[in-house]
Amino acid sequence: MAFRKALKRTAVVGGGAVAAAFGLSQLIEYRKTQARLAHVAAEAELKVPFADELPTRQAQLAALKNTEEFDVLVVGGGATGAGCALDAVTRNLKTALVERNDFSSGTSSRSTKLIHGGVRYLQKAIMQLDYEQYMMVKEALHERANLLEIAPHLSAPLPIMLPVYKWWQLPYYWAGIKMYDLVAGIQCLKSSYVLSKTKALELFPMLKKDKLVGAIVYYDGQHNDARMNLAIALSAARYGAAVANYTEVVHLLKTKDQQTGVEKVCGARCRDVITGQEFDVKAKCVINATGPFTDALRKMDNQKTQNICQPSAGVHIVIPGYYSPDNMGLLDPATSDGRVIFFLPWEKMTIAGTTDTPTNVTAHPIPGEDDINFILREVRNYLSPDVEVRRGDVLAAWSGIRPLVTDPSSKDTQSICRNHIVSISDSGLVTIAGGKWTTYRSMAEETLDAAVKALGLSAESCKTVGLMLEGAKGWTPTLYIRLVQDYGLENEVAQHLAATYGGKAFDVAKMAQVTGQRWPIVGKRLVSEFPYIEGEVLYAIKEYACTAIDVIARRTRLGFLNVQAADEALPRIVQIMGKELDWSQERRTAELEAAKKFLYHEMGYRSRSEQLTKTSEINLDYQEVIRYKKRFHKFDKESKGFITTVDVQQVLESINVHIDENSLHEILNEVDLNKNGQVEIDEFLQLMSAVKKGQVSDSRLAILMKTAEETLDKRGPVTVDRSGGGV
Repeated sequence: MAFRKALKRTAVVGGGAVAAAFGLSQLIEYRKTQARLAHVAAEAELKVPFADELPTRQAQLAALKNTEEFDVLVVGGGATGAGCALDAVTRNLKTALVERNDFSSGTSSRSTKLIHGGVRYLQKAIMQLDYEQYMMVKEALHERANLLEIAPHLSAPLPIMLPVYKWWQLPYYWAGIKMYDLVAGIQCLKSSYVLSKTKALELFPMLKKDKLVGAIVYYDGQHNDARMNLAIALSAARYGAAVANYTEVVHLLKTKDQQTGVEKVCGARCRDVITGQEFDVKAKCVINATGPFTDALRKMDNQKTQNICQPSAGVHIVIPGYYSPDNMGLLDPATSDGRVIFFLPWEKMTIAGTTDTPTNVTAHPIPGEDDINFILREVRNYLSPDVEVRRGDVLAAWSGIRPLVTDPSSKDTQSICRNHIVSISDSGLVTIAGGKWTTYRSMAEETLDAAVKALGLSAESCKTVGLMLEGAKGWTPTLYIRLVQDYGLENEVAQHLAATYGGKAFDVAKMAQVTGQRWPIVGKRLVSEFPYIEGEVLYAIKEYACTAIDVIARRTRLGFLNVQAADEALPRIVQIMGKELDWSQERRTAELEAAKKFLYHEMGYRSRSEQLTKTSEINLDYQEVIRYKKRFHKFDKESKGFITTVDVQQVLESINVHIDENSLHEILNEVDLNKNGQVEIDEFLQLMSAVKKGQVSDSRLAILMKTAEETLDKRGPVTVDRSGGGV
């Protein structure tokens, strides 16, 4: 049977009378005070068994194996699964959670990074007079406010600009955005406002000027999705839930009811993916929160059950931060094919996406070239012609699978559910499917309410509204200053640690190594242009990181921000983890290869080399060919028709530039298409043609050779830095 939550909202006590008596600002402050008091009262009732130190993964596995019976076993470590575990354990239920990969390894780490109410759903609600859509937006706006409150270090309001190019659209969009503010009520982050053309260009100078009549700015929330997911899971562990990543459900355990003869789910047979060891986890209630893999677990329960998941792929790309202002996003409400595209600043880079195309369920979704180019085309439509949007500027790309669902209890099983569904099978398997990141908490609350009612669990009421997540306690906007003063960290690194770990940033700082330099005193960076430090790798292990991929993708976000930088950091990450976890040389090699494969396929690294291999035609004019051949022959002094690392090394030494042989090999290997250890003249011309077209940008070899040529001509000093890289 299916359970739907009746969306409940507390009415304003006394309505207009209270508002009139207090004034709006006093009423808002009164409401906030009441919420804080409720939060303090709820938190005071909760015990925190692991407030000081998280149990190790081995301890968590031991708890799974040795506990006679849990009240709740959650399968799935994404936002919804972690939310269910936190909700359950804070209701005083004995709780377990297993995830076959890493926490947030699927959809929850591959989102648009927005905490939003769904402004486009509100448009549908108004246009179609759809009350369900309206209530869905209202619930999401409530959850948006709560999430910003319980994890202030990981989230913040973000202004988003909606550029308007037709006069009639200005009042139309303005009315819709104002309605969005009104639905949010006192939980409105900041009021939306209209901008003139001049002011819009002042705030977003990259915007296309032609035909622009103005813009509307509204506010939603933004967060670090993978770290938020991890904060929820770690909070559940703090309160006593036995949580374990890399723990796969092999099959469900069932027991037959003596009176009715009906089989009931009573746990799961699990396997430690790392060691291969299998064990049983008994539980009164099993919750299926596996996102795109919902149907796989439902079929473990009943092979004949109908599929309810209709997966849709959403691709995002990351381009350099100079494509957008530091604190202003952009919304394209009507792309060439009717989809919505966001263009957002994130972690000092720019995210653009998302697409929405049907896909097959896979644990390793790969961003497609067509989707990447579609996003780039849409971005070009909104940016000034002065800004050359180049394919080579894509620093990373990823695909996430959105688990759209159909309601199994609906007569029309083909209709996609707009929000989420909670269903309970005849054998008692509880499934929560669909929904979106913003509403993970209310989805978890609804799921536990349904489970408690249907399975007769003895539980307290939900306590997750206002419950601060991992790192939220002790965080202040100025916390990073203490990190700089107390530990001698770089300002940028300190800001990053405070925004990533909140109050736990001091624990990370304590693990940072002394640099041996005058400044910074501690905190060796993994790569020069990002604020991630080596101490974070050690701390990641405490946060249940088991592989190098866990570190580059989810404990830090390096793999999502710049695949070339992540690839550069990998050897050191593997070295640190190998020493701490006592990995054999074989394991270290395997970890390095697995992480490189992850970057190559899932983070779009292969696209860089494909931009060259697909460029079979050399699109250069006669003068350009002459110029580039001349440059090439400054390195190929013997006219062999190719250059090697030795040739490049000799030229660099002649101008007093020194690059180690391994780095030179990597630089040439990017252009060495046939992988024969040398770069032929045709490969070099192909590279320069791709640079000209914008398919490749910041090529290290192209920049190196150009700079060397200019220096040889001038005979002046030169310095060469590693480029940001593009994919």
